[in-house]
Amino acid sequence: MQMRGETEEATVLVVDDEQDIADLYSTWLQTAHDVRTAHSGTEALQLADASVDVVFLDRQMPEMSGDEVLDAIAQQGIDPAVVMVTAVDPDFDIVEMPFDEYLTKPVTREELLDTVSEMLVRTTYDEQVQEYFAVASKKATLEMQKNTPQLEASDEYQSVNEQFHELRERVDATAAEINDFESVFQQFPGSGLSSG
Repeated sequence: MQMRGETEEATVLVVDDEQDIADLYSTWLQTAHDVRTAHSGTEALQLADASVDVVFLDRQMPEMSGDEVLDAIAQQGIDPAVVMVTAVDPDFDIVEMPFDEYLTKPVTREELLDTVSEMLVRTTYDEQVQEYFAVASKKATLEMQKNTPQLEASDEYQSVNEQFHELRERVDATAAEINDFESVFQQFPGSGLSSG
């Protein structure tokens, strides 16, 4: 992915079997990004390649579901950020799915553009931090859709919650190590980090 500063342009693949929705999303995104549009899972796999930065993927499609497209993209060895966009309320099965964000329809132009920006920022992070954000998104999505007794009864939710806390501890520890290194490094003259 090429960085273009403040106005970073991404290659975005919009996948939705409802042509009007796919075309609307594409029109919205084309104001800032290079957009490809697919109206089926098969077409999506033909258009998905290493140059694609972000995929907006409808979950419910005939013939080939969004879940199947997601698996196929992962098997191709390309690694775009994948945003599931669907009218289906998320269930606990999302825990095992390899996506980065989950949006429930209807979505606005601003949501799509903001999500692309967020996905581009996430790609600058190391894998551990990217995984943390993906798990945090799944946890938050489930917490918005399910009540407390449902969450407490779900092994999948307990698993994602544990994963979230483990990753958070690792990310916090890494950040603390970086801060410790910088504070030690600042003590040396000419380090470029000194405050004096």
